[in-house]
Amino acid sequence: MNDWTGFLGGHPQAVTPNMDALANRGVNFTNAHCPAPGCSPSRNAVLFGVEPNKSGLYVFYDLDSIPEETLKPYTALTEFFMANGYETFGSGKIHHKRDTDNGEWSEFFKRDNQALKFDKNEDEYYTQGNWKMTFGPTLSPYEKNTDYQNTTYGVEVLDRAHEKPFFLAVGIIKPHLPFVAPKPFFDLYQNPVEPPVMFENDIDDIPEVGRCMIKQGDNARFIKDHAWDRVRRAYLACISWADYNVGRLIEALEASEYADNTIVVLWSDHGYALQEKGHFRKFALWEETTRVPFIIWDTREHQAGEGREIADGVSLINIYRTLAELSGLTPPKYVDGYSLAPYLEDTRRRLPTPAVTNWGRGNYSVRDADWRYIRYYDGSEELYSHLKDANEWSNLADQREYAEVKRRLSAFIPTDEAPLIKEGAAAWSMPISADKAL
Repeated sequence: MNDWTGFLGGHPQAVTPNMDALANRGVNFTNAHCPAPGCSPSRNAVLFGVEPNKSGLYVFYDLDSIPEETLKPYTALTEFFMANGYETFGSGKIHHKRDTDNGEWSEFFKRDNQALKFDKNEDEYYTQGNWKMTFGPTLSPYEKNTDYQNTTYGVEVLDRAHEKPFFLAVGIIKPHLPFVAPKPFFDLYQNPVEPPVMFENDIDDIPEVGRCMIKQGDNARFIKDHAWDRVRRAYLACISWADYNVGRLIEALEASEYADNTIVVLWSDHGYALQEKGHFRKFALWEETTRVPFIIWDTREHQAGEGREIADGVSLINIYRTLAELSGLTPPKYVDGYSLAPYLEDTRRRLPTPAVTNWGRGNYSVRDADWRYIRYYDGSEELYSHLKDANEWSNLADQREYAEVKRRLSAFIPTDEAPLIKEGAAAWSMPISADKAL
């Protein structure tokens, strides 16, 4: 999920009333960014509390395929809470393909996989010939959809009487591909869906490494098939479907005995591009692919006030230390980042560091309140002023007057990088990097 929500203002037609309400009640980090623009490396970083440049987990892995010795130094967030007396419950996508029978969960929900029904004559329906690249409304009852089942499990856990404190993770999968959701959520969006604002010569000043990250094939197919409108409508429908299920969880929490003693965190593993720079999907270091929803609502703060926002660049790597401090626990010493707990109490305080995002060894983006700086493994650069150029159209990296800005931001780029962990790495996910040169 990118910033195409009401509370982040990324798309004017986005219908997300439940997440908007959550953002208003908690602290809305309006400039939050993922550790890596892909679900596997981002989730590994957040859930183990270690940046990719330290772990070497730069790309996609199924955790069961990574050697045990590689993960031995790290304690997953769920394991951390379990070791501190918590029960841990999960459903949906939490890790990347390792969420059951791994010692992290007291209980993990196994969903009922059922084929969904589609009307392929629907105007919204579109496919590239395989399930993953399908876009359109399902006619099946809500209960047949995976995210409804995953959320129902979360609702049931909240309805139980628990003797121990508990950690509940509900991994709502949409808007992951395929972009399919119940038809009422497509009906929220009129034809045509407003496209993002684009600039024809946007990529002319982007270094070759950056251009190689653009999925131009997807863009070309969608243009040829006149499909971009259906793709964007399907993406927004999936976001509204996710929002519906977030609403179900919050409603269940408020009806439970835990309504005043729970910390709620909503986050997305990475952003998504919908044709900006001719790009589709993730796997790049620009705004739409790194920016994510990130909300923390501590229900114990009854007088905290509404509409609190933090606009400084912030990384999701800070979730581990933040939840530990808010729960009165001490995290493992190796855990990266810092606790956001003091900034939840006083949102006027400036955050100490910007957000750093990594995609492949040697490629980094640094995002603070006003700037994005990108440096690739070959030393090529991009620099964008978000005060003047929120769409990141004008690369200022070669202009001498911004040398000091580059110097300041480049100081946050890691100088020591772990080698790529090759065991278990998915070759298809290898970006253009120090491990896979042009």
